[in-house]
Amino acid sequence: MKTTKYRSKMMSKIRSTGGKAETILGKAIWHKGIRYFRNYKKLPGKPDLAITKYKVAVFVDGEYWHGYNFDEIKSGKRVHRNRNYWLHKISYNMDHDKKVNAELKSQGWTVLRFWERHQVLKDLDGCVAQIVSAVNKKKQQSRL
Repeated sequence: MKTTKYRSKMMSKIRSTGGKAETILGKAIWHKGIRYFRNYKKLPGKPDLAITKYKVAVFVDGEYWHGYNFDEIKSGKRVHRNRNYWLHKISYNMDHDKKVNAELKSQGWTVLRFWERHQVLKDLDGCVAQIVSAVNKKKQQSRL
């Protein structure tokens, strides 16, 4: 069984920017000719990839931090220690994500959110296709 000290050390190494999934998704759309800013601080939520020319914001959300299968977390299947802290933190992140989405949409942005492991790392081509589709849709709208 992992100790509290070990778990604390492992959790402290997790960073909010520059993850593997975010990097490979960025490279994949770059090769498609789509230019973007990473961790764009001028927008709410600091999107992982901001395609400012077409107002498309892309977030790559870690499953644990953003509540993938939150019912499992709430039921105690995945979180055993500091449950109240983690339930509060993950619930806050989920609420914050909704607020960021709404704020960006009210500013005319298209918001795309992908799960890190379950979408980007398992179906990179599908994620890239969604981004390309969103950019093409914005291109069409700007021509009208």
